[in-house]
Formats: sequence, C-alpha cells, structure tokens
Amino acid sequence: MLNELYAQTDKKMKDQVDRLRHNLATIRTGRASLSILEPITVEYYGQPTPLNQVASLSIPDPTLIVAQPWDISVLGAIEKAILKSDLGLNPSNDGKVVRIPIPPLTEERRKELAKKVHHVAEDERTIVRQIRRDANEQVKKLEKDKQVSQDDEKRALEHVQKLTDQHIKQIDELAKKKEQEILAI
Repeated sequence: MLNELYAQTDKKMKDQVDRLRHNLATIRTGRASLSILEPITVEYYGQPTPLNQVASLSIPDPTLIVAQPWDISVLGAIEKAILKSDLGLNPSNDGKVVRIPIPPLTEERRKELAKKVHHVAEDERTIVRQIRRDANEQVKKLEKDKQVSQDDEKRALEHVQKLTDQHIKQIDELAKKKEQEILAI
C-alpha cells in the first residue's frame, strides 16, 4: 500500500518538474529558440492550430527564426498570431516565409523575465507541496483505519518529505539555471 502511494506521489511530483521544464522553455532568453513559439496558435481554416503544424520552423542564425508555411495563404495569419502573442516579437513576411528577428533583451525586460521565472517556479513548488499534503493525509488515514502501524506512518511521512525536498530542489535548480540564462548578457 505505502509503496504504491510513494510511486503515485513521486510520479505526480515528477510531472510538475516536467511541466516547469516545459514552461521555462517557452520563456525567451534573447537567443532564438523554437520553444518560445510553442504557445502560439494560428487561425487555420477556422481552427486554432499550433504554429509548428502549419509551418516549418528553422533557426538560420542565433537572432532569427524563419517560419515557412506549407500553405502560403496562411502567411498573414502566422504574422498576426506572432504579433498578438506577448513575446514582443515583430515578424515580417516576404510573400514566401515569415522572418522573426529576436531582438536583444533590455536590462528591464531581463529583470521582468527573471521575475516571471521565479513566479512560475513558485507555482510549481506550491503544487508539489499540495501533493505532499495529499499523500500525508492518505498515510494518516491508513494509520487511523489501522492498515499501517504508527511506526510505518512516521517512516511514510518522512519518505514523502524526502520526495518533496528532492523535487523542490530540482525545481529550484531549473529556475536558477533559467534565471542565469536570462540575466547573462
């Protein structure tokens, strides 16, 4: 019973760390990265469609992303979708491809993005703590129902805390690395 609880708790916490990894990848750092375009959807035949499903994306140099649509009629929609996003990018099209220059970040924008990283990481830490609380409640319920001994309950609570500490440490490391990446000029 407890091993199953540990496995479920560990999986839920790992999912949050993976979610943080994904969320951090979408925050721009001043260098071209296709992951910053992941949240962008393009209106394609009346349906919101992810940008990477309507165009081929490439990075010819560190300060430029090129989106080459498979259907030329969607060029304008790609441009509008990028402009509407809160990424602060100004795409331009030449009738065949959309060029998205990645401007260098200002010091003020770097600090804003670092705060955003901190906020996103704190949200994930909070969710990991909620997972810990839920697991602890399940352990206490098992002890109350006399399915585990008090000693087993104590060991289980310690094990859940170790899992929590381990995952929060991973979250902190990911956030710190991303913050350093953003603040590096």
